[in-house]
Amino acid sequence: MAIPENVSKLLSEQVTKEWYSAYLYMAMAGYFEIENLPGMAHWMQIQAQEELAHGLIFQRHLAADRGVQPVLGTIEAPPKTFKSVLEAFEMAYAHELTVTASIHNIMDHAIKSNDHATRMMLGWFIDEQVEEEKSVSEVVAMLKRIKGNEALLLPLDAKLATRMFTLPPQLAKGGA
Repeated sequence: MAIPENVSKLLSEQVTKEWYSAYLYMAMAGYFEIENLPGMAHWMQIQAQEELAHGLIFQRHLAADRGVQPVLGTIEAPPKTFKSVLEAFEMAYAHELTVTASIHNIMDHAIKSNDHATRMMLGWFIDEQVEEEKSVSEVVAMLKRIKGNEALLLPLDAKLATRMFTLPPQLAKGGA
């Protein structure tokens, strides 16, 4: 079955949203580098890699799996400055909530359009967004506990430096 036009449009928009997410997280990584928090910078760089991979999965679903040319949009510039470490992570959390809402919207359209292939692909993303939100919200909670105690930022920074990138299963099977 051909992919419904409304679902195809939303999936193309999601590619751009995922790549904007990577751009946003790279801006945050730069901020953390300047603040001499290399673990937090690393954490955001891994987050950016994940978002690029997510965009690629959406693009491959359209082009390779469904034979539809993705229509890529303009990627807006992310914020240039952040007031604090907490603000940056709170912004990341709010952004993940926005991404989750976007993916849920695509799922709603796929369900209404009886696009079972897209529904199956999106199931992984819905699970992934639960993990993404949880991961960022845990950092926000730790930063709130620190409450400006700069000395406590260092152990958290060291902890965040241990994050590893894992290629999503959709890309690990080849053809990336």
